[in-house]
Amino acid sequence: MTNRDLETLVDTSDEWITERTGIKERRIAAPNEAASDLACEASQKALSAAGLKPKHIDLIIAATVTGDMPFPSTACTLQALLGAKNAAAFDLNAACSGFLYGLSVAECFIKAGSKKRILVVGSEVLSKFVDWEDRGTCVLFGDGAGAAVVEATEGESGIISTEMHSDGTLGGLLCIPGGGSRIPPSKDSVRDGSHFIKMKGNETFKIAVRTLERLVVDTLKKNKIKPSELALLIPHQANLRIIQAAAERLRLPMEKVLVNIDRYGNTSAASVPIALDEAVRSGRVREGDYILLEAFGGGLTWAAVLLKW
Repeated sequence: MTNRDLETLVDTSDEWITERTGIKERRIAAPNEAASDLACEASQKALSAAGLKPKHIDLIIAATVTGDMPFPSTACTLQALLGAKNAAAFDLNAACSGFLYGLSVAECFIKAGSKKRILVVGSEVLSKFVDWEDRGTCVLFGDGAGAAVVEATEGESGIISTEMHSDGTLGGLLCIPGGGSRIPPSKDSVRDGSHFIKMKGNETFKIAVRTLERLVVDTLKKNKIKPSELALLIPHQANLRIIQAAAERLRLPMEKVLVNIDRYGNTSAASVPIALDEAVRSGRVREGDYILLEAFGGGLTWAAVLLKW
């Protein structure tokens, strides 16, 4: 769905959307496609890249805010679709930071020795929770999924450090109020639009810029890595101006920053794994490279993962 397509739905323009967000187009799932369907395709590609079969996975972590249903979990549905009969499965909700939270949890399971191979998936069908008459939000979001297999490795490569943070006092800045026990499904909640994404854009933007700038600087400093040593920054794709602000704070040239928001929009928990997959498959990542993943989302949550490839 292009910005030109959106011009026929709401009072907006390609120029307005591009200037403020950097988005030119986004992908929209088919009416019969759910989060587990997108997650299944991404997971199959990840398993193929890892040279593994579904039976080799012993845990599935699905990061999503747009799961198939309240329960069972999307991870359990994904387990069935894959035929990963040996895997435990659960969902994780940290909004746009979900995939990075998932990597952090997977790292802990592996270090504890209780799991060996973990499938971490970020999958979202945000288009089904967007009010297509709200020009402030409908231009921002897209659908997609990305996945990775996490296991122990020899040598220095792998996850160097993870950071997870949250501030629940600011949860109202970005949320879907309806559908839970606070505002359960009803004729009134549907009429009131409580099941659509609500966002206070200006406030969220300002906090995201400040928070991500501090997050990336602190993560590198903690690990005694200079910004110049970073081969690639892979940020959550929410807004091009937020991405540029983080790069400027690190004094990183934009050639060292993965940007694909122009093609996909904000895909929440799927954003970082989709970008990481593109970086790997296009040859932008080489052995020994330092890569920093970072994200900010509803909750509010924010997270970073520093990798050595």
